[in-house]
Amino acid sequence: QVQLVESGGGLVQAGGSLRLSCAASGSIGAMGWYRQAPGEPRELVAAITMGGSTKYADSVKGRFTISRDSTKNTVYLQMNTLKPEDSAVYYCAAGRGSSLTLAPFAAWGQGTQVTVSS
Repeated sequence: QVQLVESGGGLVQAGGSLRLSCAASGSIGAMGWYRQAPGEPRELVAAITMGGSTKYADSVKGRFTISRDSTKNTVYLQMNTLKPEDSAVYYCAAGRGSSLTLAPFAAWGQGTQVTVSS
């Protein structure tokens, strides 16, 4: 069975940084994060294949960087220059294959709250 354990998140002031991590157990392919804020649709924030191909939401390009350690099935999301609009619950997701959409999904993390204050 595939399991994902997320860490990171928290409360930061605008302009600050956070790093999220997501460790997977089991065999997975691409990994990444979705986020959902109240009243907003869930959106793909970033995804990365084990080969290093990446995808970012337009809203985070230039500020967020996703990376991976394939030997540990772990991905990291470095979030810099955080804005209040980045506030959301961030959910790690793992795909069964190499698609940067992460579908079909193998597992979801428990979610971690990111709150950015003005």
